[in-house]
Amino acid sequence: MSQERKIASDIAFTPGVKAIQSRKGSRDAYARMESLGGWATTISGDLAEFIGQQTSVFLATANRDGQPYIQHRGGPPGFLVVLDEQTIAFADFNGNRQYITSGNLVENPRAHLFLIDYATQQRFKLWGTARVVEDDRALTDRLMPQNYRARSEQAIVFTVEVWDANCSQHIPQRLEAGDVSRALQSRDAKIAELEAEIKRLSSNR
Repeated sequence: MSQERKIASDIAFTPGVKAIQSRKGSRDAYARMESLGGWATTISGDLAEFIGQQTSVFLATANRDGQPYIQHRGGPPGFLVVLDEQTIAFADFNGNRQYITSGNLVENPRAHLFLIDYATQQRFKLWGTARVVEDDRALTDRLMPQNYRARSEQAIVFTVEVWDANCSQHIPQRLEAGDVSRALQSRDAKIAELEAEIKRLSSNR
């Protein structure tokens, strides 16, 4: 973490941000949060569990001129791997081969991960740095989900500096198709079981 940063949330709460917070009346509340320790700087057990359940992530980068870019990455639960309390990695599946994120990270390693779970209405914001690893086949193979139909020629390794959790306000609740399918199958099986029981009881009258 930068030696110039006094508290963790300063990574986002710049002087300009704090000035707006003061003008709009929220600075006192955030100052109290900061006095109590502020945002976390290592991956907790709860966050690691949340990360391991996700099927989607947004990765934000910017080039040397500050031009931002957001890339979506998805995969089966577990495609995001927590390597240690500071590090998250994933196999970068082959796509349209534009390499915008890769190019940005060559010029500017600053990056941001945004995780949102619509089913549980949770979201987490993670600030840090990222790098592309092209020459470590063992790492890429380790990160590839088993039996997932995708190819990867590189990995992205994200080093966490600071993270924060947002409230659930305004997050629409959406369910994964697989979860809905399993729930419907369970419901249909229960209906069939009850119908069979009704038929059995009727035949015993």
